[in-house]
Amino acid sequence: MAQEGQPGGGAERDGDSGGQGGQQGPRHCYRHTDRETGISCTRCERPICPECMVPASVGFQCPECVRSGSGTGHAPGANRPRTVAGGRVTADPRLVTKVLLGLNVAVFIAVQAVGNRLLDRLLLFGQAVTEPYGPLEGVAEGQWWRLLTSMFLHQEIWHILMNMLGLWFLGPPLEAALGRVRLAGLYVLSGLGGGAVTFLLASPQQASLGASGAIFGLFGATAVLMRRLRYDMRPILILLAINLVFTFTWHNIAWEAHVGGLVTGLVLAYAMVHAPREKRALVQYGTAALVLAAIVVLLVVRTLQLS
Repeated sequence: MAQEGQPGGGAERDGDSGGQGGQQGPRHCYRHTDRETGISCTRCERPICPECMVPASVGFQCPECVRSGSGTGHAPGANRPRTVAGGRVTADPRLVTKVLLGLNVAVFIAVQAVGNRLLDRLLLFGQAVTEPYGPLEGVAEGQWWRLLTSMFLHQEIWHILMNMLGLWFLGPPLEAALGRVRLAGLYVLSGLGGGAVTFLLASPQQASLGASGAIFGLFGATAVLMRRLRYDMRPILILLAINLVFTFTWHNIAWEAHVGGLVTGLVLAYAMVHAPREKRALVQYGTAALVLAAIVVLLVVRTLQLS
């Protein structure tokens, strides 16, 4: 059975710019002195990191200027903090990550308890066969829901440990930077994208399972976010390269899911963090709708090929 195969980002306030030009050498946030930043408060010009940025009519302001209402023309607190993608800043930036991790673990425990009866109903399978898994129907017979269930499905302990480690490493920084709803959408659509590419390119009798398509989507999103925030991208690029080497050299790895998830994550994250503020919802939700439509097209095309 073919199986699929991890991390950090950052948080920023709503907006596209706000740094002051002409600064020489690294500067550090006045509240978090261990964090380098190129952004300054438009009122007091103190350097601020993404966590401290509060969107203003032009650029960003620091929390002190917002609380004082200095120069905003609004009551203190009128500018509510938003993430770089426009989501709400929450007290627990790990909630969605923990829910996704819990779902994966719960399904794993259920499979261990029930066995192949449940496994056969949830894994990604292309076309109906009678041997060696059968009798078993697949996506080509209309069971498209397998693309969703398979991304939460693991059979081996090492498999779920690797994927959940990647989720726990990548998820919280992305959740803090994008927001809860956007992280959930990124995870699910990346998993679906990986499954759709697997269905399109892999053998129709190849069974596939695992969260790796979604995890590679988080990899891609992390790279886009780090570039947007002007962080050092070398760590994430090196880690991604290592994972891609494993993808194409280890046996029983569905490379199609990894590549499909990675591309999906890159596209969605770029739309999330680079959408213009005045058209943010249109660009973000429109891109998500187009990605979902592309997934459906891949499924229809492959189903027609196998019919």
